[in-house]
Amino acid sequence: MMAFIGLVTCVLGFLVVYHHVVFPLWLRWYLKNNALPVTDSSGVDMHDPDVSASLPDITVIIPAYNEADVIADKIMSLGALHYPPDRLHVALLCDGCNDDTAAIARATGALPENKHLDLQVQDFKVNRGKVAVVNEAILAATSPIVALSDVSALLSVDALLVAAQHFLDPKIAVVAGGYRILNAGSAGEQLYWDYQLAIKMGEASLGAPMGVHGAFYFMRTALFEALPADTINDDFIIPMEMVAKGYRAVYDPNIMALELEQADMAMDQHRRKRIAAGNLQQVLRLKRLLHPQFGGIALAFFSGKALRAVMPFCLLALLIGSLVLYSSHWFWALTSWAQILVYSIALMIHKSQNLQKKSSLQALYYLVSGHFSGLIGASLYLGGHYRSPWKRANEQQENSSMIDYIPPTVARLKRAFDIFVAVVGLIVTLPVIPFVMLAIKLDSKGPVIFKQVRIGQSWPDHVELFKMFKFRTMRTDAETGSGAVWATQNDPRITRIGLFLRKTRLDEIPQLLNVLKGDMSIVGPRPERPEMYGKLENNIPFYSERTYGLKPGITGLAQVYQGYDASIEDVRSKVSYDHAYALSLCNVSTWIMRDIEIVWRTIFVMILGRGQ
Repeated sequence: MMAFIGLVTCVLGFLVVYHHVVFPLWLRWYLKNNALPVTDSSGVDMHDPDVSASLPDITVIIPAYNEADVIADKIMSLGALHYPPDRLHVALLCDGCNDDTAAIARATGALPENKHLDLQVQDFKVNRGKVAVVNEAILAATSPIVALSDVSALLSVDALLVAAQHFLDPKIAVVAGGYRILNAGSAGEQLYWDYQLAIKMGEASLGAPMGVHGAFYFMRTALFEALPADTINDDFIIPMEMVAKGYRAVYDPNIMALELEQADMAMDQHRRKRIAAGNLQQVLRLKRLLHPQFGGIALAFFSGKALRAVMPFCLLALLIGSLVLYSSHWFWALTSWAQILVYSIALMIHKSQNLQKKSSLQALYYLVSGHFSGLIGASLYLGGHYRSPWKRANEQQENSSMIDYIPPTVARLKRAFDIFVAVVGLIVTLPVIPFVMLAIKLDSKGPVIFKQVRIGQSWPDHVELFKMFKFRTMRTDAETGSGAVWATQNDPRITRIGLFLRKTRLDEIPQLLNVLKGDMSIVGPRPERPEMYGKLENNIPFYSERTYGLKPGITGLAQVYQGYDASIEDVRSKVSYDHAYALSLCNVSTWIMRDIEIVWRTIFVMILGRGQ
């Protein structure tokens, strides 16, 4: 079993290094030796009647939601584009805007310098979602070429001329360009987009860029098929569907979109969660691109987008595998500490405003936080999230409709997290279990598995009871004379093997079965005994509420910060931890950060033998 875990962990480590280091470096080398052809528009005289007549009609479609702050700049940039006015059409789709976006757009379009623009402002009263309005607009377009553009992106003046020359080739279905941020939210964000620009050029040299920058790209209208309503990353699905049909997508850095909107940290994290959810969705929907018949495109799709979609899970599994193998070889100990060091530094940066300002650390933080956002985003998608109409990133909020204080999305993801960790935990500890059972039998008389009734989830009208499983750590007559009492430091009732099991928390392995049954969660309040419950409820305010709508956990915030109970005062202190944990379940981000922190600390308790 350990050999199998070692093999899987090695494969995961290779994929992590391949995705982050090997493939980008190889791509850079390949691009250097297979430079992309670029198009120069300087020789195109659009005032020549013959040249002008040969240029295709282009419709620029701009979906918008509450963009009053930037819409005027967008219209002005469109008015400055070098393209015959009779061949350029602009459709602004105000999708349920409740600000002055439409009015400002019409006023800006009426200015003398913009009167040549064929600007159509469609002001939809109900927010239907970006996909719905884009589907409708593209299918209604009469021009052979359409371009999709974000409101907040300004365009290079010759972008349409450059794109038109590419479309002279009938096999080219999509033309994409570069993307720059006017004011990056951080040095890490700027490095990320510079990296993406290089990756896009490398992918294009292999056959096609893996998706395009949604800020501005072109496509052949006739090849467009309506997107499913729940599509997340339309700027990947649209071009790659056309590539899958045998057409080409090209990337030309001479076409440039400049992003005006500056994303703060929260806004950027939300956007990255949504992109991560879209990455997973697009891999599932376009998995046929992984077929070897697509050659370099298949290689780029696997090495880039496909691995990026699952990379957060690979990193989590790599950490778990390394910790399981920690004591088997110095290599795994070194690997474990290297990962712990990287994540610890990222956490320190996250907690410190001063460290976030250090450019030398921002790249590391942006990478780690990006994968963390990816883990949340992909988990949200698997949990059924991202089904509602679109909003701007700084207006998005998690769906908070709920019967109780825990949102349904959090409840579903928490259950999925419980099952995943329980299954992994049982697989990892399976080789150890027979030895633990034998040691218990040889050390003292009695059953190997100890079953005890505990208090489970509580509701307004009832409290659930369940039988909790543990490896037995005490003598069978431990409470014959005393009844139910708390364990104490150096408790004489604890057996020799039991002491080891408690210090390493290995006695709680059978509780993973309780988790799979649905009686318990991986993380939650400590499950109390009924004999103690009444006394504690009478002496500690809000004690019973700690498990309202929440299953008790194998580990928890109170357990990792305080340890075992030895008195009512210990329990009183723990109640505050339990309620603090409950508050973290109000949204996905705070829940998953808290659970990962608790599991992380629990692993340290196990390795260092700090249990009681």
